[in-house]
Amino acid sequence: MLSGEDFGRLFGAFERTAFRLETLAEYDVEEERDEIARFLAGEDMGPGWDDNPWVRSMTDKGKSVSRVHVLRSPLTAYLRYELAAYPGNIRAGESVGIIDLAEQAVAGLPDHDFWLFDDRDVYRMHYTPAGAFVGCELLPADRLTEYRGYRTLALAHAVPFASYWERHN
Repeated sequence: MLSGEDFGRLFGAFERTAFRLETLAEYDVEEERDEIARFLAGEDMGPGWDDNPWVRSMTDKGKSVSRVHVLRSPLTAYLRYELAAYPGNIRAGESVGIIDLAEQAVAGLPDHDFWLFDDRDVYRMHYTPAGAFVGCELLPADRLTEYRGYRTLALAHAVPFASYWERHN
């Protein structure tokens, strides 16, 4: 299992594409707690909010970063926070789609998060029941076709973030 800096290095190491499927309604990320509190209090979120520097660090190198977030409305406070940050990710070059299971049923997607890098390495994400990141597991190469299929299915059903946010914000 990779975590911490070892996990973080994956984002500098991929060459062309990184895709994430997100499935949790709540993530417990210690580094986000103060920011979430500021967001929920209606405070200014700062310049990184408008153009995500982490995403920009990849897209400025010509790399493609995309995600589909599978969720169910009504949105939790955490999801309102996370989705409100997506415009800054998009401005930085990330492609973001939403599948709201309250609006459409999509069968065949996994119930867990994963990252697919360069169409050749898939990492299954592991979290505690409260949403704290435990680590990620590199899955064997014989699972690539399965996870590429999940990505294709998710992208086929995802609503572009801007369209979704316009209806739910």
